Amino acid sequence: MIGARAYRQLLQRARGNITAQKCPSASISSFLRPTASKEILKGKRSFSAEAKAISEAEVLECQANWANAIKSISKTYLDKGDYIGTAGAAAGELYGYGHSNVLFKPTKAAEYPFRPTAGEAMSYFVGGSVVDNGYDEDGGFAINGGKGWKEVVFTNHQIDLNGPVAIAMGSYVFTCATSGDEAKVEYTFGYKRNSDGKARIFLHHSSVPYSE
Repeated sequence: MIGARAYRQLLQRARGNITAQKCPSASISSFLRPTASKEILKGKRSFSAEAKAISEAEVLECQANWANAIKSISKTYLDKGDYIGTAGAAAGELYGYGHSNVLFKPTKAAEYPFRPTAGEAMSYFVGGSVVDNGYDEDGGFAINGGKGWKEVVFTNHQIDLNGPVAIAMGSYVFTCATSGDEAKVEYTFGYKRNSDGKARIFLHHSSVPYSE
């Protein structure tokens, strides 16, 4: 459970984590906006019992949007565009930061394995060196450390629907835009319908397949 004062401190940190010069406020405002629900501050669910159930088709759409976002961020980076702004705008649509708690455990994160704030998530996706107070271990997963991704393919092992919440588990394969090499990663995604009616990620855990 997180208190109101602690939440405000986390939100202020998240706002401070974005480099203003490289992240236009219009692109990231939705990603970093404060929650309007006091229920979140109390650690309660951020949806009503009457919220519309999430369908399997909606889960698949969320996954397609996530894959397209990774490819778009990579392409924008390789084209020398505003990839940080692109990432901020995409994250605001895909992740529930500012709407609910987000449980995010990225694949390539060791020193800081959990990313509860929007700023920490941005550090992971675009690189710690391009956001204020970013983490040195973050090379920018969404840009593949500078090499980019040209394809992302989801394969669901199972999708479990629970009213306004849905959980998906499986694997996705990323194809490097530079070498064509493929990397397989295993995931668990949780989607929750927020108060604005959109389903967003509230749980994201990724790991590489086990090998001895």
